[in-house]
Amino acid sequence: MTEIALQRPSAMAFLRRHSRAELAVLVLGFLILMLGAVWMLLPLVWMLSASLMPLSEVIKVPPIWFAPAKYSLNNYIEVWGRVGFARFFFNSVFVAGTITAAQLLTSSMAGFAFARYQFPGRMLIFILILSTMMIPFQVIMIPLFIMMARLHMVNTYSGMILPAIVTPFGIFMMRQFMLGVPKPLLEAARIDGASEPYIFTRIMLPLCKPAIAALAIFAFLGSWDNFLWPLIIINSKQLWTLPIAMSRFTEQYISQTHLQMAGASIMFLPVLFVFLLMQRNFIEGIALTGLKG
Repeated sequence: MTEIALQRPSAMAFLRRHSRAELAVLVLGFLILMLGAVWMLLPLVWMLSASLMPLSEVIKVPPIWFAPAKYSLNNYIEVWGRVGFARFFFNSVFVAGTITAAQLLTSSMAGFAFARYQFPGRMLIFILILSTMMIPFQVIMIPLFIMMARLHMVNTYSGMILPAIVTPFGIFMMRQFMLGVPKPLLEAARIDGASEPYIFTRIMLPLCKPAIAALAIFAFLGSWDNFLWPLIIINSKQLWTLPIAMSRFTEQYISQTHLQMAGASIMFLPVLFVFLLMQRNFIEGIALTGLKG
């Protein structure tokens, strides 16, 4: 009750500060955004609903959005077991999880060095790293494949993971966020005798949780949805990731829409879970990153 009472004056003050015309525009804008959100979510809702229905219900015209009496997990069981999505799911989790952890480590360490240490050529090296973001992947994929072949990493987990463990975007993002951490805080730790690894792990990283969460989502999503490089480097079906498996699965089961929707849901739900887990820090990290130059 106390919280409600405290919120009422602010709401009344908001109403007093705006005329009826301004409030009408705000309400209209809110309704338009809500309709846009609902329109964008409709395909997702249908995908999840169709993944739980038999094929006879999925192919009906007009489409059936909800059929509670027909819902079952048979589609997921068939895709997970008979089709082999359990193996593909493990491959994607392992590759995406390893790449995400490696990018968080390398980006945070490099960002800390560029943000808080002075050394010859610091800005030149940083600019060179950023310039690599302008090079399309299609330009380097053939030299990269030749390099992996010479290292005997074709058709291996290492071949998928190694080229992605360092990202210039992650270095830039962590550097920009770390520039906002007050210098006196780190200097006080050094005066107290704290070592540089201690300052990095016990002071800097806890203060950078929003940026780390944002980078974790970007890294996980990018590696989870990566299709081109695994397609190039992997030959064995046992090492397929979910994007490759979904591409081949769609070609093979082109008429089995209910199974396709179940496979697409298996590929989508982990990304949704990661985002929901880190959404608060993600939004804060995006809002604060880049405020310092």
